[in-house]
Amino acid sequence: MDGYLVRPIGRVESPLSDLAQAPRQGDEGAPAAWLVFADRVRDGLRDLRPGDDVIVLTWLDRARRDVLAVHPRGDRARPVTGVFSTRSPDRPNPVGLHRVRVLAVDGTRVRVSDLEALDGTPIVDVKPVLDRDTER
Repeated sequence: MDGYLVRPIGRVESPLSDLAQAPRQGDEGAPAAWLVFADRVRDGLRDLRPGDDVIVLTWLDRARRDVLAVHPRGDRARPVTGVFSTRSPDRPNPVGLHRVRVLAVDGTRVRVSDLEALDGTPIVDVKPVLDRDTER
């Protein structure tokens, strides 16, 4: 298979810096954080508004890439499960998927709620959360 080049479009600014202290999911106590984008993607941010729900895709740069099976949520009482059936950050291509709400937009900085990504995590993309019936 051929490789693909993915260029970060920004980075996360968060009070979370220690993986062991970060919540496993954003709705489990993750703090608000800033998404800080490169100026070259400024036009892509022009229609984001406070209250919008978006999916932030990140590159989990501190994740292991050699892991294919885990105990879900690190719970050894649960059976070992293939990573493609879990939300484990450790996987061959550590793409993070985060549903957040936009709190504020300030130029190329976007404040979001409930982001469990660590400070400095590269941002790969942002996509709107679509209503199944009305926003296609």
